[in-house]
Amino acid sequence: MTEKSTAVKKTNPVHPVLKHFREDSPGTPHLWCPGCGVGQVWHYTTKAIEELGLDEDRVLWVGGSGCTGRMCTYWHKDFFHTLHGRALSFATGVKLAWPEMTVLVHSGDGECVAIGGNHLIHAARRNVDITLIAINNFNYGMTGGQFSPTTPSSVYTSTTPYGNQEAPFDLSTLMKEAGATYIARWTTVHPRQVINAIKKGIQNKGFSFIEVLAQCPTQYGRRNKLGDAVRMMEWLKANSVPREKAEKMSPEERKGKFIIGELFSDTRPEFSESMRAVAAEAARKDEG
Repeated sequence: MTEKSTAVKKTNPVHPVLKHFREDSPGTPHLWCPGCGVGQVWHYTTKAIEELGLDEDRVLWVGGSGCTGRMCTYWHKDFFHTLHGRALSFATGVKLAWPEMTVLVHSGDGECVAIGGNHLIHAARRNVDITLIAINNFNYGMTGGQFSPTTPSSVYTSTTPYGNQEAPFDLSTLMKEAGATYIARWTTVHPRQVINAIKKGIQNKGFSFIEVLAQCPTQYGRRNKLGDAVRMMEWLKANSVPREKAEKMSPEERKGKFIIGELFSDTRPEFSESMRAVAAEAARKDEG
């Protein structure tokens, strides 16, 4: 055999997600720390869009500030990078003005339920046709690892050096009470389940809330001696309990566990459709 015929052609593999990646975004290649779970959820979101066969020119990503809020700036189509905590307000305006758009919001636990808490509960109450993917890594990762409204009691952050004394919000329970019509909670260790949940959220005609528990080894993991990204993912997996199993457990057995799965689904009128119906009826009366 000739040297030419036996030569092995070398290629540089390209990650399939890069075809969706905006290479001219500030902070390229990206701003996330090594091992951060936010990049995984970015990938899961693009997979959901691909699998649904959506027209990407009609998919808008909206974000605010922080590690998660910046996700939108890497989407290669239209995005709306807004004010800290106000992403849902901007997203609501887009949905009212341009109802045929698929509107996705990515927000971190600190942003969406602290400074953005009122916007969160009212978007759910109105049942706006928006899919919110909330990445919960239990702290403010980008700005120094401060405690957030989801930080578990007694754990350490940069602003709770003696242990957090506040009780955390259960975001998915909060969303059910506020009026969201599709709610799911998974972790970064459950890629297929997260992708499917995002798909169902997009298909749901109303406000969808997908909570993804994610590792933050640089801040939360380091201060709580949870190890690197791999060990944190193992920790998330070991402490996750499917909803069906959790329902059979005692409160003591559920303590410290993350209840995962599709947690709630309902059907009721969607806000933008209701508003357009009211406007159309008012216009008919004016003409009459």
